[in-house]
Amino acid sequence: MPQNQDYTHQLQQLMQRVGISSFRALSRSCGVSQRQLKRIRTGEISQMRSEDLIKLSQALEVPVSELWSKFSTVELNWGTESEEPSLAWQQEYERLQGQLKQQRESLMQEFQQESLQVLESWLLQWPTAAYAAGQNPQLAAVKLLPLLRPVEQLLQQWGVEAIATVGAEIEYDPQVHQLMEGTAVAGDRVKVRYTGYRHGDRLLFRAKVSLAPRAD
Repeated sequence: MPQNQDYTHQLQQLMQRVGISSFRALSRSCGVSQRQLKRIRTGEISQMRSEDLIKLSQALEVPVSELWSKFSTVELNWGTESEEPSLAWQQEYERLQGQLKQQRESLMQEFQQESLQVLESWLLQWPTAAYAAGQNPQLAAVKLLPLLRPVEQLLQQWGVEAIATVGAEIEYDPQVHQLMEGTAVAGDRVKVRYTGYRHGDRLLFRAKVSLAPRAD
């Protein structure tokens, strides 16, 4: 009985191209068990499920047809004799793509629903409060501030942080501050006019600042 071919080296070469360092990492990346991966390493690719083969081709960024030609001793003619398996793989690929799309849409809907729950009180009260403020210029703006709390809570949940408080006098940092007028160098005293935001290590918006009045 002939021994199976060893395609481990060929598989490792494809893994290196996409930055995957181990078979365990490949298994996690594509969602295919290491037992199934062993099949492709031993030339038994024909025994793999089409779903697993498609997942592997996506993880390695290699077409299914190329995987077959690299890891099988059995010639697969992509002509009339192979139309049926080729069609099956194409249908499976389209099914998986549709499944991923549905998952993304479901996650987005869940995200939006949770966000709306946090913002519920603001959504209901802010338009009325803004209308009242427009009708009555004497209405103290401080009364509107509590209505912004849900927005602040949402930003905190998302890990969005303010760079500086409006009105604060701080040292100018051109990396995170935008000077509204005039010129300044790092370390000059400036006053925050509009706050900026960070999201983790990412800068979303620079804080807008102006030169602070000089002390006499």
